Amino acid sequence: MAYHTSCMGCRRFSQVVLLLSVGIAGWVPVNAIGQGSSVPEVVPSSSAAQGLPAAEAALINQRSQETLEVAREVSPHTNESSLAYFEDQINAAVVEATGGRIWDPTAPREPFPRTSWGHPDLRGYWLAVSYVPMERPDELAGKPLYTREEAIEAFARGVLGDAAVDPATVHYDWKEWGMGSWQSSMIPNLRTSMIVEPPDGKRPAFTAEGLARFERQARVTTVESRSLFERCITGNQGPPRIPSIRNYGETQIVQTPDYAVIITQVNSEVRIVPLDDRPHSPDNVRPWLGSSRGYWEDDTLIVETKNFHEDRWWTRNRGAGPNVHVTERYTRIDDGLLLYEATLDDPETWEVPWNYEMAWPKMDPPGLFEFACHEMNYGLINVMRGVKTRAAENETGSPK
Repeated sequence: MAYHTSCMGCRRFSQVVLLLSVGIAGWVPVNAIGQGSSVPEVVPSSSAAQGLPAAEAALINQRSQETLEVAREVSPHTNESSLAYFEDQINAAVVEATGGRIWDPTAPREPFPRTSWGHPDLRGYWLAVSYVPMERPDELAGKPLYTREEAIEAFARGVLGDAAVDPATVHYDWKEWGMGSWQSSMIPNLRTSMIVEPPDGKRPAFTAEGLARFERQARVTTVESRSLFERCITGNQGPPRIPSIRNYGETQIVQTPDYAVIITQVNSEVRIVPLDDRPHSPDNVRPWLGSSRGYWEDDTLIVETKNFHEDRWWTRNRGAGPNVHVTERYTRIDDGLLLYEATLDDPETWEVPWNYEMAWPKMDPPGLFEFACHEMNYGLINVMRGVKTRAAENETGSPK
C-alpha cells in the first residue's frame, strides 16, 4: 500500500506538533502562546525586488518595510492572537491529517475502484495542494526522499507555518473560513521536491529564448504585462496543474468511456478531453488551455496537451511558451488517493524536458465552490494606478 503507519513516527510527530515555524526567527511552542509567550514577528528574509528583472524590480515599493510596520501597529489582531485562537484546531488538525499516513512513491499499490466499463475510476473531487516544494532545497541536495520521521516533521512545519499569518501582509486569513491547506485532507510526502526529473530536483536551465521570454513577462506598467489570471481571462491552474493554496487546488473529474472532463478551481475552467483517436486541433487553432487528447496506458490515463494560445503564459511557470508539450498522467492509487504526474517538453524554453508529481487526496462533496472573477476587477485597476505612480517617481526621483 502507498501509506505507512509508524508508531515511532507518531511519537516524533507528537513532539513536532508542539512547535510553530516562524520563518527564520526561530521556534515557539504553540501551547505556550496562551501562557503569554511572545511570537516573533514574521519578517521577510529578503527584499521583495530580489531576483526580479530590473524593469519589474523598479516598481516595487521601496518603503514597503515602513508600510508594514505601520500596518502591524494599527492591526486589531496579531500573529500571536490568531494562533492562540486556533491553537487546539491547529494541533488536532495536524495530528488527524497525518495519522501515520505518508505518501511513499516506492510502496506497493492497493486495489482501487473501477468503473462499470472497466477503467480505473477517476471520478470525484481531488485536492492539488502540497507542502513539498517544486524544487529541492539546496540543503537537501542528493536526497530525493525523506525518512518517514523526516517527512512527518517537514509536514508539521508546513502546517504550522501555514497557519501563521502576518496581519500587515495577509490578503485573506484562510483559516477563519476553514480553507487553510492545513485544514484539508492533504497528507505528508516522502519526496523532498515535486520535480522528479532532472534527478537533482531542479527546473532545467532556460534556453536563451526561454530566458528572454521570462524577462519579457515582467509585470510592468501596462495591463498586458499582467498575467491572464490577474486579468480574469483564465485561471492559474494549467495545464499542467501546479499546486497553490487550497481553494486554488480543487479539481473535479467526470469520466465516461469516451471522454474525461477535468474541472479546475479558479475561474471554474473546464477541459473536455476526448479519449478516441482524433487528432489535435491544427496549429492555427490555439485555445487558452491548449488542445488536449487522452488515452489509456494500462491503468493510467494519459492526457497530452499542445497548441496553446500565443499569448498564454503561466504565473507560476513563468517563461513557458505556447509550444510547450504537456503530458499529464492520472493514476488511481487507492480508494482515497490519485497520483498526478506532468512532463513539460519545450526545446524552445528549456534545455531538457522535466517532470514532477503530486499525490492528490480525495475531497468529500460538495467539492468545488465558485471562484468569481469579473470585468470590474478593481484590484487590477488600483494596481495599475499604483505602478504608474511608482514609475513616475522613478523618473523624477521624488516619491509622491
